[in-house]
Amino acid sequence: MESRSSSGDMGRIASWVKSHRPMYHRATQHPFVVGISDGSVDLSAFKRWLAQDYIFVKEFVPFLASVLLKAWKHSDDESDMEILLGGMTSLSDELAWFRKEASKWDVKLVGIAPQQANLEYCRFLQSLMLPEVDYAVAITAFWAIETVYQESFSLCLDSSSKTPEELMETCQRWGSANFGHYCCSLQKIADRCLEKASSDIIRKAEEAFVCVLEHEVNFWNMSCGE
Repeated sequence: MESRSSSGDMGRIASWVKSHRPMYHRATQHPFVVGISDGSVDLSAFKRWLAQDYIFVKEFVPFLASVLLKAWKHSDDESDMEILLGGMTSLSDELAWFRKEASKWDVKLVGIAPQQANLEYCRFLQSLMLPEVDYAVAITAFWAIETVYQESFSLCLDSSSKTPEELMETCQRWGSANFGHYCCSLQKIADRCLEKASSDIIRKAEEAFVCVLEHEVNFWNMSCGE
């Protein structure tokens, strides 16, 4: 979180992470992920997460497409589209990965109904896809969604972790340094957009950030069977 802003010592995104630290901590160091990192995770919880996150990622595709469209219309930096296109390209591989993992764990993906926390998260994504939602708000939410996973699963790659070998590929997918660099790129885009945004847009972007954290905590809770 090293982005800087002309309006202060700390970028807007970093300041929000600091001011909402308790909720950010609950989202990025949830017992579900801590259980993976210390080897105590209930594999039935992992399988539940796998099926539900597959549903979520399918909804995530049109959301990212809408962010890409907003970038095309409103961004003042062409590199935004290149970065977002990279994320869009990776989603095809991600969906294939989910299908492969589901086969390995004997998890059925066809006919699986989204649970309540998943439904509510997907509805939130759909609300961000509306044309009237500002690009700064949408890119902030997108950064937050990606970063929660990056910070969460990076815990499982720490040298002191006891992550089960069969779950290492999952953790490497989102916890890797490369994915971390991608999240930093998204943060820089969000900070740049927020520097030029009105106070109303800044307020809505912060609300979207907090909503992402709340939905992530609920999604982890759902995965644990709560």
